[in-house]
This record gives sequence, structure tokens and C-alpha cells, in this order.
Amino acid sequence: MSSDAPQRAPDPARAAQERAVAEAFDIPGRFVAARPHGSGWINDTLLVEFDDGGRRTRWILQRINTSVFRRPEHVMENVARVTEHQRRALARRGAADADRRALRLVAARAGGFAHVDPDGGWWRAFHYIEATSTHDAVTGAAQAGAAAEAFGRFLADLADLPAPRLHETIPRFHDARARFEQLAAAASADAHGRLAGCRRELDSALAREPLVAKLERLLASGALPERVAHNDTKINNVLFDDATGEAVCVIDLDTAMPGNALYDFGDLARRAATRAPEDERDLARVRVEPALFEALVAGFLRGAGRCLADAERRELVFASQLMTLVIGMRFLADHLAGDVYFRIHRPGQNLDLARTQLALLADFEQRTPALQSIVNREIRG
Repeated sequence: MSSDAPQRAPDPARAAQERAVAEAFDIPGRFVAARPHGSGWINDTLLVEFDDGGRRTRWILQRINTSVFRRPEHVMENVARVTEHQRRALARRGAADADRRALRLVAARAGGFAHVDPDGGWWRAFHYIEATSTHDAVTGAAQAGAAAEAFGRFLADLADLPAPRLHETIPRFHDARARFEQLAAAASADAHGRLAGCRRELDSALAREPLVAKLERLLASGALPERVAHNDTKINNVLFDDATGEAVCVIDLDTAMPGNALYDFGDLARRAATRAPEDERDLARVRVEPALFEALVAGFLRGAGRCLADAERRELVFASQLMTLVIGMRFLADHLAGDVYFRIHRPGQNLDLARTQLALLADFEQRTPALQSIVNREIRG
């Protein structure tokens, strides 16, 4: 479960806080150290080491971003229910390595699975899954297919999650109409005077309103059943085995909540059907690779198995276009609003992210006949 993270200067006060938080969880042994871990843009994640009678153990410590997740108690309830149900599904399959196949929360010493620090910060801890890594970009078709299979299996495993309905941890998160209106409002306000520099991108995004309307028709018809979805299916939300390259575990469950299968496939395809970085500035490099797309389709259908409805299978190309548009609109709206949501690392990055998504969307559209042929072939088996 490794991933590069930027180094940071020593800070005794921060180190003391991290130690106090780590010791608030039921982790055996003595605290040794904590360091940043991963490349996530939302929560703060630490890799924590303990000495348990001379044996070094590692754990994940994470502070929930309550600016994004306004009801952290809902996040924790969802994560606990989802991971418990995953373990039941693994037991039904007779998985020999179930502890590596689903995240495991660590109990807080005061009860429950969360610790609230003196500043009101919400923290949680997970068992660290050794000998695994995340990857920020797809490396090939085999990896893409393995990730897609893991996300498809996630849908299948949670298809029979009993009531009550999971909390919506970010209301209307993938609501395409809401994102469309949010972008239009951000452009109208132009609070930071940035509209003149991105009017072409705005016009391009708003011209794709028919994609939003198609989703609304599918939802209204009942063709897309609501199901527990991951809702953030980036390639780096899968842990891969360091030795075999197998997809081991789906991580980052904060947005596991009601959704549909098209959201999950489309969000994965926009990142894993191309090798271009998400903020690639040379838009000539932003292209869909049919071999990667084929691997994604095959893996997703294999992982989801019989749980998918006919429309969920047929509309995977549309899903890719839709989610590329939705995420592109979010990046562009955040750029216009002053970079308030995404944790950017350089000026103008949100605009670059939006441009990349729009370029990728155009390529998905241009390749639609060929990509749909791939989907049809994989459905037939």
C-alpha cells in the first residue's frame, strides 16, 4: 500500500498532534513515526508506524476534510456498513485473503471508529495492506482491466446491501444537471475575472447539454437502477499487489453512496482509457486508446457479472462521455470560482484539468462507433 508523497519539514507541534491522534485508536504497541502518504486531493493521509514488542507495524491515519464532507459521521457510518458487507461477500466466496480484499477500520479507544481532536478534526484509522501500491496513471491494458474488474465486483458485492439507504455524503455529487447549472452560475458571477480566459472552454462544455438530457431520460425511464456505487473510480483508488500486479482492494470509500453503474464506469474510463495525465497541457496527447477502453469494458463486465441491467451494459460509451463532461465542468467551475474545492498545486491547474477533460470528451465522441462496437462485442461474450 505504497504511494509517493511530498516530504515535509519537521514540525514538533504537528508531530505531537499526530502521535496523540494515533494513540487514540486501538493500535497495539508504541507510536514511532508518521509521514504523509498517497496523492489524494481531499483528505490528509498519514502512514503511521508502531513498535509492537519489537515488531514494526504500519497503519493508515486519515483526517476527513469536513469542508467537503459536512457530515463526517455519515461518512463513517457508510464506510463501516460498506466494509462490513464486503467482508460478508468475501466470506460467501470463500476468499482466503479477505483481510487484504476490503478495508478494515480500527476502533477508537473511546468507542466507534472515529476520533475527534481538540480542534474538531475528524480522524479514522485503517489497517495497512502490505505489499500493495497505488498508481496515479494507467500503465497498460492488463492493469486497466484489473482495476475495472475490481470496481465492477464492488458494485456486485454491494448490490444486496440491506436497508437503510446509505447517506449521500456529498449531495448531488454526480448530478449532471446540478453540475451544469453550477458551471453556468460560476460563469455568470465571474467572481475572479477569469471568464475571458476560458470562454471557449465554457461554450464547449455548455454545448454538451444533450448528454445531460440523455442521462435524465435514462433515469426517468427506470433503465438505470439506483445502486451502491463507489462514485470516485480513479485508477489510484485501487491497490495492486506488488508481486503479481493483481487488483487487491478498492479504497477511498468516502463517496460510496447511492449512485449508478454508469457513474462508476464512466469516471474510471475518463482516467484509464488514456495515458495522458489528467492536467496534460499538450492536448494533442489527450487521446482515447481503444485497447485500454476494451480492457476496461471487459474487466468491468466480468467483475459486475449478472448484477448489471441491460442499459447499464449498453451505455458504457455514453457513460464515458458523460462523466468526462461532468468532471470537466467541475474543474472549470472551480477555476471560475477561485479554486475553492480541488487542492491545486499550481496556478491555472483547474483550467488545464478542464481543458484536458474537454479534449478527451471530443475524442470519445469522435470514436463512438468504434468504441460502441467494442462494448457490443464484449456484451455478446
